[in-house]
Amino acid sequence: MDVTSSSGGDPRQIEETKPLLGGDVSAPEGTKMLGAVPCRRALLLCNGMRYKLLQEGDIQVCVIRHPRTFLSKILTSKFLRRWEPHHLTLADNSLASATPSGYMENSVSYSAIEDVQPLSWENAPKYCLQLTIPGGTVLLQAANSYLRDQWFHSLQWKKKIYKYKKVLSHPSRWEVVLKEIRTLVDMALTSPLQDDSINQAPLEIVSKLLSENTNLTTQEHENIIVAIAPLLENNHPPPDLCEFFCKHCRERPRSMVVIEVFTPVVQRILKHNMDFGKCPRLRLFTQEYILALNELNAGMEVVKKFIQSMHGPTGHCPHPRVLPNLVAVCLAAIYSCYEEFINSRDNSPSLKEIRNGCQQPCDRKPTLPLRLLHPSPDLVSQEATLSEPRLKSVVVASSEVHVEVERTSTAKPALTASTGNDSEPNLIDCLMVSPACGTMSIELGPQAGRTLGCHVEILKLLSDYDDWRPSLASLLQPIPFPKEALAHQKFTKELKYVIQRFAEDPRQEVHSCLLSVRAGKDGWFQLYSPGGVACDDDGELFASMVHILMGSCYKTKKFLLSLAENKLGPCMLLALRGNQTMAEILCLMLEYNIIDNNDTQLQIISTLESTDVGKRMYEQLCDRQRELKELQRKGGPTRLTLPSKSTDADLARLLSSGSFGNLENLSLAFTNVTSACAEHLIKLPSLKQLNLWSTQFGDAGLRLLSEHLTMLQVLNLCETPVTDAGLLALSSMKSLCSLNMNSTKLSADTYEDLKAKLPNLKEVDVRYTEAW
Repeated sequence: MDVTSSSGGDPRQIEETKPLLGGDVSAPEGTKMLGAVPCRRALLLCNGMRYKLLQEGDIQVCVIRHPRTFLSKILTSKFLRRWEPHHLTLADNSLASATPSGYMENSVSYSAIEDVQPLSWENAPKYCLQLTIPGGTVLLQAANSYLRDQWFHSLQWKKKIYKYKKVLSHPSRWEVVLKEIRTLVDMALTSPLQDDSINQAPLEIVSKLLSENTNLTTQEHENIIVAIAPLLENNHPPPDLCEFFCKHCRERPRSMVVIEVFTPVVQRILKHNMDFGKCPRLRLFTQEYILALNELNAGMEVVKKFIQSMHGPTGHCPHPRVLPNLVAVCLAAIYSCYEEFINSRDNSPSLKEIRNGCQQPCDRKPTLPLRLLHPSPDLVSQEATLSEPRLKSVVVASSEVHVEVERTSTAKPALTASTGNDSEPNLIDCLMVSPACGTMSIELGPQAGRTLGCHVEILKLLSDYDDWRPSLASLLQPIPFPKEALAHQKFTKELKYVIQRFAEDPRQEVHSCLLSVRAGKDGWFQLYSPGGVACDDDGELFASMVHILMGSCYKTKKFLLSLAENKLGPCMLLALRGNQTMAEILCLMLEYNIIDNNDTQLQIISTLESTDVGKRMYEQLCDRQRELKELQRKGGPTRLTLPSKSTDADLARLLSSGSFGNLENLSLAFTNVTSACAEHLIKLPSLKQLNLWSTQFGDAGLRLLSEHLTMLQVLNLCETPVTDAGLLALSSMKSLCSLNMNSTKLSADTYEDLKAKLPNLKEVDVRYTEAW
């Protein structure tokens, strides 16, 4: 309302004719002013100022009860002498005081405020706002012009949002509603207020409007989405709006709205979302958007281009949240494909009952235990083959999942884990129950099959990016898929590409994720090895995984012991077929005396001699063994110092030239030896003191020394590139009494751990490390 105007019209009609935000709020030109001194509005120029939306604050209040025609006289009479300090709160519906008394005994509803305007007059306090209400005026006096303008814009915003909530809560004609939504969006975009709620409030209003009116036409859907699109560029959609977007993606996946409007919204979600757990509908919307892209004519090519746009054109993605968010979306989508089947197994036996082979109680419903799709070679070798007449198959079907179970009359004993009967079985134990107990094949419905194929393909696309592969391997190392998915042959066959990419990557942080995340828990190495539930290639992937693991820092006794205990049969079979890596594995088992049984040793020798590559490796092993026996003969010097700048080849040549069975002190300080020389150092039976000062000896060499030179007493690692990963292995060398780790990458935690595990350690040098 323009209180300086002589017009007696309805003030609400005057307000509706003004723009919702901005514009000149001064009196119209030629308007006759009342009183000797004119009442004038303070002009708010668009000077680029930005304000925080006020929710509450301290301000001076004065209320004048008067007929409107006398307002100008009252303002110029210096009558305003009593101001009350109040702490006002700008609630959703009204302006209220924390101490309801005096002028603010009753709250002022936004619907009762006819106009809000800055006001000043001569010989009176400055920085005032005038709130026109029926029967009077509320004056608010701020401390400075900035606070006055902040109060002005905040009150205007609260008042208009309150009005839009009422207008859009009872829509009559949708063309009018659409116009109001556009005006609301424009108001939010042009507001000088800078606050998250400025954009969220209109989105919540529209979200509530859509949730209460579900019978809209498709065209009305698209018009509303296009109208609110500018607000979505910098804001996440609220949950109800996400539900609305999901519905649109499902019903009209080929709509241009999906590409033009939803794409920047999903891109922002993937770049900036920190936790899908707080708003799972954001994840569901992203999943439905990706499925909508997959429904386009180009299908996965469109999805691939979207993934490329999220990664960026450079070799390193600048947004660290994109990968974990994409993986979270894929994991949730894959889980949803098997969710109905998982929920149908509520009465299935517990994991402990499956493992122990307990009989089912009579009152329990028939269960659908997970079984291998084909017998494991290891299981066949361990258990006698029983041919029992099979009963008729039982089929369990749902809208998405069809499960066929074949049962037999006699069940073989279940496999027993090495951890004992009372412990929870690992994943392989749950899946690798004897084939005689039953077999299961999962067939997904058409929609679930498309969902599974699309999101597994995304995981394959993610694994193709070198910078994403380490993080992806780390995220998938705990095997975050349900066991129903791992028993599904189609899923494991498609996921095999991702595991292959991990196995081909030369970086340790990638291929080490093929192993289990902790002891007693199976990893991808076990699942895709012969006998594992996912193996379908006669061990080709298994051989490549062993090759990359053995070629980095896993050529250790522990890894060989694990292979000999669990995978000796597959290793011998692949070696028999001429696989070079497996022949090398068998030779190392013989060299390190991993196999105790003489018959098994003879079988390994026969296997090696049955192929050209194995025969050649076995002959080289025999030559090394003869050299080792010659080297370990008692005799030779007790102290040896290699000349500076010597290399690994020089050391090998020196040690092969004579007998060093008595060598106790070896100095390789200031030479160019690396971790590769550890292969020769472990063949010195009497070695007690080793000096590696200022060499390139690293973590891989330390691991090998820690397994073989258990009698080592003095070790100098000063100025070597060793890190915590290698230094932690020294905890098994209980005879160490002197250890120099000066100028290494030793951390304080590793130092404390070593002190606790090495009781004989008396001299330690940790200068110029984090532990210093």
